[in-house]
Amino acid sequence: MDTEIKNAVSAADEDAQYDEKAKRLLGNKIILAHILVKTIDEFKGMNPNDAVSCIEGEPFISVVPVEPGLTNIEKEKNGQRIVGLNTENAEIHEGLIRFDIIFYVRMKDGISQVIVNVEAQKDEPTSYHILNRAVFYVSRLVSSQKERDFVGINYNDIKRVFSIWVCMNMDENSMAYVHLVKDDLLGAYPWKGGLDLLNIVLIGIADELPEHDDKYEMHRLLSTLLSMELSVDEKLGIMEKEYSIAVDDRIREDVSAMCNLSQGIRDNTLAEVIMTMHEKGYSSVQIAEIVKKTIEEVEAVIKKREPVLA
Repeated sequence: MDTEIKNAVSAADEDAQYDEKAKRLLGNKIILAHILVKTIDEFKGMNPNDAVSCIEGEPFISVVPVEPGLTNIEKEKNGQRIVGLNTENAEIHEGLIRFDIIFYVRMKDGISQVIVNVEAQKDEPTSYHILNRAVFYVSRLVSSQKERDFVGINYNDIKRVFSIWVCMNMDENSMAYVHLVKDDLLGAYPWKGGLDLLNIVLIGIADELPEHDDKYEMHRLLSTLLSMELSVDEKLGIMEKEYSIAVDDRIREDVSAMCNLSQGIRDNTLAEVIMTMHEKGYSSVQIAEIVKKTIEEVEAVIKKREPVLA
């Protein structure tokens, strides 16, 4: 395996590890609670610490398949057929697309539930429109409920679903709510049913960390968590001091791992820039001035990256 292929494999592995750590961090109940109180009407204005108790069980992270027919799994228990979310043998089907994070939330009435899916994107995709994918996901969240959350033709038992997309590296901080509306084209008959069943929330996170105010409170937290520039101490400090988030060992471990991976990704990106300039004929002195590194550091990268002549 030559140097170029090794570097590509290493970079892809670091990206995959970073993505997994990011999902684990977002999948902490207190972080999800902060998202809930800013995106779902019933929880708006609620203390995130109180909203934590509404999240049922542990969120499923990167284990439930999106593909039709694979989201659910059937089992038998005490002679009864039970249908639940498919979380078994994930490693067997590594090529499957899976929901990043999926969990049930008990509403304030203590009876009704909603299903929430949170997806994290490093940037806005270029090969497809993100809203189209969100529509597919939210549709799967509804259709997969048949025989799991409602049986036969009991369509009134369909649970409300929310698919929340967090997209980094955007030009501005933004948030959009996409949902069903009813337009009366002739007459005004009061058709019965839930216009609130399908809900998509698109959250855009800009590169620059926003100020901490009510308008950007959630954006600042998400930007802090997923930043590739802030240090471990800076991230944990903002979480503890500004958001009163108790940092446990799991959060500390995930933040630390993400920061280490961020540094590796930045180093690889910088190395690619240095090698591109070197191959175009720039001198080490010119490259060092442009990338703001010492000549020795630039030459060390070139020496490490250049293929060894046979």
